[in-house]
Amino acid sequence: MSQTAPFSSSNLERFLQCVTPCVPWRTLPRSCLHDLNSQWQQPDKDTIGYFTLGELWDYYDEWSAYGAGIPLQLNAFETATQFYVPYLSAIQIYTSKSVPPSRSRRYDSDMAECESDSWSDDSWSDILSRSLSNNSSRTWDAVSEDSIFDQEGSWPLREKLGYLSLQYMEMSSPYWRVPFMDKIRELTQNYPALTTLRSVDLSPASWMAVSWYPIYHIPSQKNDKDFATCFLTYHTLSSSFQDCSMDHEGQDGCSYSESDTGGQIDGKTSTSTSTSLSPFGLATYRIQGDLWLKPDTSDYDRIVDLYHAADSWLKQLGVQHHDFNFFSLHSSM
Repeated sequence: MSQTAPFSSSNLERFLQCVTPCVPWRTLPRSCLHDLNSQWQQPDKDTIGYFTLGELWDYYDEWSAYGAGIPLQLNAFETATQFYVPYLSAIQIYTSKSVPPSRSRRYDSDMAECESDSWSDDSWSDILSRSLSNNSSRTWDAVSEDSIFDQEGSWPLREKLGYLSLQYMEMSSPYWRVPFMDKIRELTQNYPALTTLRSVDLSPASWMAVSWYPIYHIPSQKNDKDFATCFLTYHTLSSSFQDCSMDHEGQDGCSYSESDTGGQIDGKTSTSTSTSLSPFGLATYRIQGDLWLKPDTSDYDRIVDLYHAADSWLKQLGVQHHDFNFFSLHSSM
């Protein structure tokens, strides 16, 4: 078991920072500023930064293959590294103009049937059978022109939110999900713009949720229950929310330094030309003990605040997020 000095931050803080993607931050040419939606960007700004969605997905490539390593403080001097694999839990892409897919495909769903497919700890085989037979992972690759935003009296909402060009909500059991990058590649086959769209092309309502499931920890621990916690992180995708998170030269805003991690993991370094997409919302499942809630810290309050932020976001957009509902129903907080 690793022996090291105590970390200066809590396990929760390190988790949130370690699963925060950092992407190259580019400056949009002035000649392109007039093409932007004035309701989504501040027109009086001299420069506007952006990143491409393809660059964001690249950040999840290694995590999808090997997991993201989170250094954990077990007690005063013992540490371990818990690895988590990311899965795409939900995504909504709102754009100024309708972005057509390469070929239209839409799955019809019965919402009552979907609710019955909620995954739980009980009778995995029965649930997985239902997941396969009912095609419980539903995708809407392109939302048509006759969507809910075209209803009478809804044009102001359309102008504010944009076109819902892509929506995906994962509803299958965790055992039948594919890693984050595999799902992105699958969606890209029918929606190529998923890799080429820029953050300045996206409405502030664009977002994604990533579910994080534990796979293994080094060194192995006897009490595996303490390492069974699952997380659900929420991230905005529009440039409208990214300026405040710009990293300045000389800072390492997207990774922990060797002194803080005991040299156990290699962080991904950020520079003055990158920005971090920190989680604005969070939900947890199987969180217990003080492994993630360090006594005499603000960990508990932070989890509660992030949970309410996610709940408020979903309610404002009128979204029923399957994973969030499950995490909320089984939360021990």
